[in-house]
Amino acid sequence: MTFRGVVRSPAYLQVAEQIRAAILSGELAPGQPLPTERDLCAQFSVSRTTVREALRALQAQGLVSGGGRTTPLRTTVAAEPPSEPLRDALHNLVRLQRVSLADLVELRCALEAAAVERAAAHPQADRLAEARAALDDMRRLDISAEEFEDADVRFHVALVAASGNEAMHLIMLAVRDAIAEHLRDALHELPRSRAVRCRLTDQHAALLAAVEKGDAEQAGSLTREHIMDFYRRFPL
Repeated sequence: MTFRGVVRSPAYLQVAEQIRAAILSGELAPGQPLPTERDLCAQFSVSRTTVREALRALQAQGLVSGGGRTTPLRTTVAAEPPSEPLRDALHNLVRLQRVSLADLVELRCALEAAAVERAAAHPQADRLAEARAALDDMRRLDISAEEFEDADVRFHVALVAASGNEAMHLIMLAVRDAIAEHLRDALHELPRSRAVRCRLTDQHAALLAAVEKGDAEQAGSLTREHIMDFYRRFPL
């Protein structure tokens, strides 16, 4: 039998792991400010550089957030569950050609259809109101391409959130954003076409109507048709 030597992990990883454990255990609550850098340096008996590296590692995991040019000088526990790590992992898999964009589109289609079916069966009024507001924005004659794109995203996010399944919500966001990373330029140009706007708005209206009347089967079918029709415009 052979043994490997003991390897000391870098100090910043040890600091990050202790803070991570406190967040995951609930000792540090979502939205709660972390101690200042000076306090963290004193508590861990480490340098400011070590603390900053630890906080950056936690930011990369989506567990803490900070703002300003000197980020992270003041940090809080992330208020929302992070989807960025999964998005980045999927993005990298596509870049490495381990997963195709077509695979991700098919995954989004399956996830979103299931979520919308659940939303139709067990609707959440506040989320459906958000979807309705987004649809109303899409119908505005004076809406810009950027505003239309934002309203389109808000519509889909609200409908999936209406399912009440947070796992579906987070995974769908990650998958959608991973696809968008590879189609960014084309996606930005798409809403500039009046015909495309009208088609997307009509599809959204039919989809929301199916959810609001509780027709899960129709809502799921319309979701699949809408997503596949949307991505047919792009080389996958």
